[in-house]
Amino acid sequence: MDRLKQQISFVVEIDKLKNIYRQSYLADGTRHENDAEHSWHLAIMAYLLSEYAEEKVDILKVIKMVLMHDLVEIDAGDTYCYDEKAKQDKREREEKCAKRLFEMLPEEQCREMYELWEEFERMETAEAKYAAALDRLQPVLLNYFSGGKSWKEHGIYVEQVIERNRRIKDSSPKLWRFVEGLLYDAVDKGYLKEGFRN
Repeated sequence: MDRLKQQISFVVEIDKLKNIYRQSYLADGTRHENDAEHSWHLAIMAYLLSEYAEEKVDILKVIKMVLMHDLVEIDAGDTYCYDEKAKQDKREREEKCAKRLFEMLPEEQCREMYELWEEFERMETAEAKYAAALDRLQPVLLNYFSGGKSWKEHGIYVEQVIERNRRIKDSSPKLWRFVEGLLYDAVDKGYLKEGFRN
């Protein structure tokens, strides 16, 4: 029963992820998405788009990664990917939360969660590269289909988005070509500013 109590405590604790809102709006532009919605969306994408991964990937492992990679934002909060100042202590804030959260679990599950989180962060394995590609693709899609709502609010330039998201190509050149097409169309439609912020 102690093991089950630990697991249930963790399950209840991660419910807090539903209250962490991201800068991305839903595709219909009505409101910001929360981290739990983002993670669910990535899990579906991991399964659905796996044929575009350049290397063979263990889909179950990728799904585990994308479902848990943002749990650390329960304490650390969402760090906007184009906010250079906020990114300076991001790792420290997230590592502190990872330790607190994962240590709620039985030892082997704690170790597995921490290792998956670290693997995702390093982006070296085929699974981590694919998971990271999806983590970049999803906000691009939401921004594009919401008419660039978040990009416009933050005055984002196309070159910033290209620089941030070019890692998609590490896992899937096909997905990257698709993203490039969206980005140049976004500039044409006025969703993104041309050029790079000075």
